[in-house]
Amino acid sequence: MPIKVLIVDDSALVRQVLAELLDADPEIKVVGSAADPFIARERIKALKPDVLTLDVEMPRMDGLTFIENLMRLHPMPVVMVSSLTEAGAEVTLQALELGAVDFVTKPKLGVAEGLRGYGDELCAKVKAAAQARMPAQRHSGTRAPAAIATGAIGYRTTDRLLAIGASAGGTEAIRVVLEQMPPDAPAIVITQHIPAEFSRTFAQRMDRLSAMSVCEAQHGQQIVPGHAYIAPGGRHLEIVRSGARWQCAITDTAPVSRHRPSVDVLFRSVRNSVGRNAVAAILTGMGDDGARGLLELREAGIHTIAQDQATSLVWGMPGSAVKLGAACEILPLERIAQRLLQLAGTQDAGSSADREVAAR
Repeated sequence: MPIKVLIVDDSALVRQVLAELLDADPEIKVVGSAADPFIARERIKALKPDVLTLDVEMPRMDGLTFIENLMRLHPMPVVMVSSLTEAGAEVTLQALELGAVDFVTKPKLGVAEGLRGYGDELCAKVKAAAQARMPAQRHSGTRAPAAIATGAIGYRTTDRLLAIGASAGGTEAIRVVLEQMPPDAPAIVITQHIPAEFSRTFAQRMDRLSAMSVCEAQHGQQIVPGHAYIAPGGRHLEIVRSGARWQCAITDTAPVSRHRPSVDVLFRSVRNSVGRNAVAAILTGMGDDGARGLLELREAGIHTIAQDQATSLVWGMPGSAVKLGAACEILPLERIAQRLLQLAGTQDAGSSADREVAAR
């Protein structure tokens, strides 16, 4: 059965272009469209779509209010169609917090032609959204449980590094992890698949919500405890050694595993520059980026964690890692932060983890 999609956008031209792009994929069928959320509400009841595409800027009711109501009353996968602006980035991140699965971006100029260039990405994200695990009911303001840490805990963290990779659903999964981190946690390096125009806003949002200092990584930036570094959108983040210190290296080399930034690139640089002083986790995401990199980390004696299927919005990346045997542990999202901290406070974490798994 093809995936049934309802398009919600106030622009007739955008609705037409999105319908053409989606209908070109034999696995997708556009069952209808709506010019505003009020019409969409009635068409959802009548057409029973599997996935909704939704413009963030809508007449009569804004997209955020619509998503909040939808997730409370009739949870279903939503792919946002977002503006490439700072305001558009902030609204999109709020939509993801409210329950949207993923987003695609509209170019600032030449919208119709620009969207046609996103056809493959749009179809892939709609297919991934159709497989997303939606909650039975989502209450306004509900968040995944997180024991927010505010006080220092005295970890000896100068020789430990935490590495995290994520994609679809990752902006919220990363939030859950960072909110549980104390201000003196080991340094964290993060690759999240996100456009260049969105990564700085995402980092600023995480900085507001975490006791750690969170920033968009810069080339040559020294990596220190209590700080988290997020890969800039559209550029790879690698970790390099400079004497006894680690630094961020931002590169524009070709996409790896179809992505830039790539989780595989981050993980491989961690293996090469940090070795067994690292602990790594792969979170919710579409596709398989990071799975092979995580396997290489485990093979190097580094402790690796994959988010479990039950708490992953899209179990593509962590699922691929599990299938490869790349994960020492498979954990629900709410337990990953504390486990990372435990492992950062131990010696010989990689080999001891494998002994634990083997003994089960």
